[in-house]
Amino acid sequence: MAETNKESLLFTRVNKDTQSLPVSVEDWERQAREILPDGPFDYIAGGSGAEETLASNRTAFSKWAIVPRMMRDVTNRTMGITLFNQSLRTPIMLAPVGMQAIAHPEGELATARAAKEAGVPLVVSTVSAHPMERIAEVMGDAPRWFQLYWSNDREVSASMVKRAEAAGYSAIVLTVDTIMLGWKRRDFRNGYSPLREGKGMANYITDPVLCSRLTEVTAENVVEEILKNIYHPALNWNDIAFLREQTSLPILVKGILHPDDARLAVEYGVDGIIVSNHGGRQMDGAISTLEALPAIAKVVAGKIPVLLDSGVRTGADVVKAIALGANAVMIGRPFLFGLAVAGEKGVASVLDTLIHELDVAMALSGSNSVADLNESILVRV
Repeated sequence: MAETNKESLLFTRVNKDTQSLPVSVEDWERQAREILPDGPFDYIAGGSGAEETLASNRTAFSKWAIVPRMMRDVTNRTMGITLFNQSLRTPIMLAPVGMQAIAHPEGELATARAAKEAGVPLVVSTVSAHPMERIAEVMGDAPRWFQLYWSNDREVSASMVKRAEAAGYSAIVLTVDTIMLGWKRRDFRNGYSPLREGKGMANYITDPVLCSRLTEVTAENVVEEILKNIYHPALNWNDIAFLREQTSLPILVKGILHPDDARLAVEYGVDGIIVSNHGGRQMDGAISTLEALPAIAKVVAGKIPVLLDSGVRTGADVVKAIALGANAVMIGRPFLFGLAVAGEKGVASVLDTLIHELDVAMALSGSNSVADLNESILVRV
């Protein structure tokens, strides 16, 4: 992006956009707090236990500082990357967040439109508020992945994966850190469970295999079937082979924090790893994702892509994560706050800000491409 174009863009944003919409993630969160009832807001913003992991995901980024490099001619910058033979505009993706209708009536449909316009891949959750096929229609040819919550009924998992492939999703993300539900104090205080309210059943109530298990297909019966199937303590590495039999799409595992698990992922033929602690929503007191990233990247050694989720808020965060070994990053809460405040326009604005922050951070770090970002531009604080 030429310097003059950047300056023109900056003045345009200052004069127009920032007068009506929040700028920082913190501003978006404050406005979302004003709009949403306690139950939905705390479900989105909160974490498990005392929320130590939720906090450490953010503080981990402050423990690294970027050391800018000068006089390197960064006129011709590009943020583009390639993942699984697919060219992407930036190394930023929208993480799988379920039940988005609790933030805005349009839920994932508004998010999908904003993601398509921004050229940012959307990872659609198994517990989305709209069926995966409807979300795919909105996205057209735009890149999208499907996140799978394993089911105790393997055939339900197989059905979901096959539906995703048929609907044009280009990768499967198996979330592996939800074998039990995290202990979320805020939700207990509020007596709030969007899953029990049926907000995340769209893919289940439209699934032929799951519905075939019911004597009568009602919302109440579907919700009970989901609750019976969605927590899966028996999930293990051997299940990857079954999943591989169901699809030709790349398979990523989301929720890896230990380098030994990363090593096993490679050994079992997984195509990608997402370093994630579920945004601090599962095990409290767990290691932050940025702290876990370097050891995992070292073990993987470039054999498969490594992505980072949980705690990313700014363009500088993206630079730090990639410099420490991530191929790409995912954001969750930031776009949910944008969705809550302004629907599609809010998600678009959050993405626009983050992408332009990344561009500025790359330029000022002396980097022309994502490939230029490495640990040499960082110092441990």
